[in-house]
Amino acid sequence: MQIKLEQLPQHLQRGLAPLYVLHGEEAFLLLEAADRIRAKARQGGFVEREVLTVESGFKWNELMMAGASQSLFGDRKLLELRIPTGKPGTEGAQALQEYCNHLSPDTITLITLPKLDRTQQGSKWFTALESAGVVMAAWPVDRAHLPQWIAGRLALQNQQVDRPTLEFLADKVEGNLFAAHQEVQKLALLYPEGVITPEQVRNAVLDVARFDVFKLGEALLQGDAGRFAKVLDGLQAEGESPVLVLWALAEETRTLLKLKQGLADRQPLPQLFKDHRVWGERQKWMEPALRRVGASALQAALQQAYQIDRAIKGVGSQEPWAAMMRLGLSLCVASAARFELSQ
Repeated sequence: MQIKLEQLPQHLQRGLAPLYVLHGEEAFLLLEAADRIRAKARQGGFVEREVLTVESGFKWNELMMAGASQSLFGDRKLLELRIPTGKPGTEGAQALQEYCNHLSPDTITLITLPKLDRTQQGSKWFTALESAGVVMAAWPVDRAHLPQWIAGRLALQNQQVDRPTLEFLADKVEGNLFAAHQEVQKLALLYPEGVITPEQVRNAVLDVARFDVFKLGEALLQGDAGRFAKVLDGLQAEGESPVLVLWALAEETRTLLKLKQGLADRQPLPQLFKDHRVWGERQKWMEPALRRVGASALQAALQQAYQIDRAIKGVGSQEPWAAMMRLGLSLCVASAARFELSQ
């Protein structure tokens, strides 16, 4: 069966299942869920732990042997199977289905996988895992939902802050759940249960933001000029390569222009997304960006990106970081009716 990650604590209070499967792309949530399962297993007497990692040369009969073998000391066992690629192959798929049919009562099995696509989740081996045990997916918490996520974590330690303070915390951690978790724990150590004032939070929280070019593209598509400026400044302060940053800006701009041209040719947007490999959250951000920014704006932005590239290579008088700031902010505030770009 499938359950949500936030339901795991309540599930574990009722007892352990023989098999757990964790998959997804949010590393912190995957680690946290795995740690909870390990702790519950130790409490239940599954004190021995064996880890198998599926890599080149892995023998799938090792899984059956590990699941069936008894400890020399009679201890029950936690068996962890890690499949970093998410692709067990033909032999592995068969082995997983067979394993699900012969689960031992003396072994708790924990299988960890990366993000899986729909085809993988619909495969026979994954369906067998889902039928035999408990499956949970760990997806990233986007910026819009991060304040609520932080509020939930604070509630677990009987602390509360107001909405503006939640927004402040979300801005500081910039989507880094490891950092958000650390800051929430810090508040539990510094202050008692109850309401924490904005001043107390500001005094306790350090700027733990981790900037990357993907967040820059996200802010650009969302038209969030303030966040764009903050992330770009952070990238410059952290010594990121201007070549990589310009690539990220140009890539989003080119994709928007291709989508815009496709729509002008009356091609359906879902097919355009597929053709240009726009998946997941980016689809949600692309649609309002397409309405906001006109084709002429995007063409002018690509011309400016070309000039910035020359500046990075030492040709021309522009300062690359300042030019990228002008470029990004202009796209953030552009309208489909007009476009002005400072040179």
